[in-house]
Amino acid sequence: MKQVRPKKNLGQHFLTDLNIAKAIADTVDACPDLPVLEVGPGMGVMTQYLVEKPRPFKVVEIDRESVAYLREHFPRLDNNIIGGDFLRMDLREVFDGQQFVLTGNYPYDISSQIFFKMLDNKDLIPCCTGMIQHEVALRMASQPGNKQYGILSVLIQAWYNVEYLFTVEPDVFNPPPKVQSAVIRMTRNEVTDLGCDERLFRRVVKTVFNQRRKMLRVSLRQIFSSDHPASPEFFENEMMTRRPEQLSISEFVELTNKVAVQL
Repeated sequence: MKQVRPKKNLGQHFLTDLNIAKAIADTVDACPDLPVLEVGPGMGVMTQYLVEKPRPFKVVEIDRESVAYLREHFPRLDNNIIGGDFLRMDLREVFDGQQFVLTGNYPYDISSQIFFKMLDNKDLIPCCTGMIQHEVALRMASQPGNKQYGILSVLIQAWYNVEYLFTVEPDVFNPPPKVQSAVIRMTRNEVTDLGCDERLFRRVVKTVFNQRRKMLRVSLRQIFSSDHPASPEFFENEMMTRRPEQLSISEFVELTNKVAVQL
């Protein structure tokens, strides 16, 4: 069977450097013993190393041409090739409710959506590794006070320890992307309860970072309705003079609880 043609509408950039492919595949070894799910294997450049690891392994691929290629070239995978959309999957069905490691060379245009799905299934996914756009990786690993610090930084680091592992240059892909890539690893931290309403936490974080140049006392007004405004005392708190990139995760939890009292 001929090689798969990269499809622009699927954001496909096939990795061609085998050393880098093996290095990415080996990032899952930090979470031993758990099954592994690879997202978007394409022609299996990482798959060839992951399939050799002594643990259950499955792949999910939305591109039919790639699925056909994988079935021909990786007969060992047998019934472990899932032809479908990762974003629409019920992840509890993948390994019968068992925890697993998520990995892949993630399509740039949906990488954030993949990680939001990971967060929705954080109790199932204690470890996530893979390659994403360099800029997104910087945001995920960024600390408060940094211009890259934002929604992804806070929502992911609330539940995961994020490691920026290494940078990958465009010339090792077909076709080469216009930006650098990066390999990251996220491992669940010890947090089991944020100490605030999790849905409100997400809402607060997204609201204030959508107006990241403004002080909290300005951006937070969107949370409240004209019929039920927050008290004047709420906006007089010292925290309200700060901008979102200046707040740590624990301060975002504190802020969420202050908002909750006013709602």
